[in-house]
Amino acid sequence: MSHEDTFHPRAGFGYVRTLSPNEELPLLRDHLLRLDSESRHDRFNGFLDDSFIERYAAKCAGDGTIVVAYMENGFVRGAAELHPPEQSDDGLPEIAFSVEACVRRRGVGSVLFKRLIAEARWKGYRRLRVTTGAQNHAMRALASKFGAHLAFTHGESSGTIEIRQQPDAELAKLAIDAPLLAARAVINFNRVLWKLFSRMYGTGRAA
Repeated sequence: MSHEDTFHPRAGFGYVRTLSPNEELPLLRDHLLRLDSESRHDRFNGFLDDSFIERYAAKCAGDGTIVVAYMENGFVRGAAELHPPEQSDDGLPEIAFSVEACVRRRGVGSVLFKRLIAEARWKGYRRLRVTTGAQNHAMRALASKFGAHLAFTHGESSGTIEIRQQPDAELAKLAIDAPLLAARAVINFNRVLWKLFSRMYGTGRAA
């Protein structure tokens, strides 16, 4: 199920939505390839080459992973991934996050986290697994904000988030925002058509 909202970290800069399976997941690949070396290390707990990221993104496109993206000008600048439980050793759906340096400190990570939890609830999940590199302090702080208790093992931090302990306010907000966004899209589309017809009509009269 795909959802959109009207979140803007800074007015006019971007918005958050769920990517369509297969067709739009190359946007995730391009986003991950744009990560700087430190961000790539934090995301994948090691310095990994481009070919690995390309294979990883292709796998996400085919295994049912849900990707919630922060978009700016058609580019994914931040992503939250919800991997199906079948991909995890302990049978828990696993989540992962990445935010490009150019959009940090705008609250993007928190909004992506909330949206991903809402997606998990719609899927009927009760708990989520979060794993991150030991040096990824931003991700550890974000996970702790949402109730994760992380333990350090084998060079990484791992923990679980209880979905039932998350507030319902975000779900209510999404239920309201989705139809409002659809209505705005129709209005904006009609405005574009009206401007186009006005130009065509005006040109015809001038001729």
